[in-house]
Amino acid sequence: MSNRVTVVENILSANDQVAHLNRKLLDDRKIFSINLMASPGAGKTSFILQTIKALSPSFRIGVLEGDTAPVTIDADKVNAVGIPAVQINTGGDCHLDAIMVSKGLEKLPLEQLDVVIIENVGNLVCPAAFQLGTHINVLIASIPEGDDKPYKYPAIYRGIQVLIINKTDLMPYVNFNMDYFRQGVEMLNPGLVTFPVSCKTGEGIEEWVQWLSAQIQTNRS
Repeated sequence: MSNRVTVVENILSANDQVAHLNRKLLDDRKIFSINLMASPGAGKTSFILQTIKALSPSFRIGVLEGDTAPVTIDADKVNAVGIPAVQINTGGDCHLDAIMVSKGLEKLPLEQLDVVIIENVGNLVCPAAFQLGTHINVLIASIPEGDDKPYKYPAIYRGIQVLIINKTDLMPYVNFNMDYFRQGVEMLNPGLVTFPVSCKTGEGIEEWVQWLSAQIQTNRS
């Protein structure tokens, strides 16, 4: 085994230990948590805002926003709708890790929350390798990205519990073969819970929020 492999294994092992502590912190407070992953431009922030709009009458929500640069654009959008949000600057890293999330959770008013949504860095490779301690991993795949992403990035599709197919309103204008896409997903993650949505029209958001609400209620019981 090369030194490089040993180092990588040690890093992932240390990360998983912190992820376990993050999960315990959230479980002790009965807070349901989501690791939201996607490529850049897939619509993560728009999806979060739509979810907040539909979910906030029933549940108290907080958001952690991961970004490679020290900007607060996404966090500002969430704060603008009255939801506490903390921006995490990864310092150029292409993913969030459990230690970054742990520090972010310290800045959220956890005693006032039922749900924490974590917007990971826009990337289909690195985030798949790092557990954060969340209850579910959710991937947003958008129609303009193309229908070949499950075949090109299998690791991230294998490690998720929910798939959001976003920007369905663009289907008439984009060469996207839904059957080919779903076949690739099914080979990697059979029976994966999937919600086709459009953040522009609101299509599919209600079904997603109904499912999510049931998960939150189960976690609180």
